[in-house]
Amino acid sequence: MFVELIATIVAGIGCAGIVMALNMLTGRRLPKWLMPVAAGAGMIGMTISNEYTWFGRTADRLPEGVEIAMTVDEQSWLRPWTQLRPYTKRFVAVDVATLRRNAAQPDQRLVDLYFFGRWAPVNQLPMLMDCAGARSAVLVDGAKFAADGSISDADWQSVPADDPILIMVCET
Repeated sequence: MFVELIATIVAGIGCAGIVMALNMLTGRRLPKWLMPVAAGAGMIGMTISNEYTWFGRTADRLPEGVEIAMTVDEQSWLRPWTQLRPYTKRFVAVDVATLRRNAAQPDQRLVDLYFFGRWAPVNQLPMLMDCAGARSAVLVDGAKFAADGSISDADWQSVPADDPILIMVCET
C-alpha cells in the first residue's frame, strides 16, 4: 500500500514535470492551471492502473500448487471507469499441493483456502469438502476426527454442484 502511494505521488510529479518542460519549450504560453491538472490526471491514472494490475501481480506471486478457484469483480459508480471494465477486487485460491485425503473416507478432501482482497490481509481457512455429497465444512472450532477419518460436530453446508472450489478440489 505504501509503495502504491509513493508511485502515485511520483506519477503526479512526473506529469507535472512534463507540463512544466512543455511550458518552458513553448515560451511559457501554456495556462497556469495545466500543471496541477496534469499532476491530478497522472495520479488518477496511476491509481486506476494499480487497481487493474493488482490481481495479475498478486496471482503471479502465488507459490507453486496454489491455484485460483474464483474471482470477484467489482463495478462502482464512484469509479466510473469500472462501468466499462470491472476490476478484480478479491479472489479465492486453493492450496491443491497440500490437499489431504483419507483412504477410509475417499469422497472427502481436506484443503486450505486462501482469501485475498485488494486492501485486506490474506486469510487462510481449512475446509473439508465432501465430493459425493456436494457439501463443505469449515474446520475451525469443535470439529473432531475419529480414528476412521470421519468427522463429528462439523457444520456442513450444501454447495452447488457447479461451485468452482468444489470442482477444483474434487477433480484434483
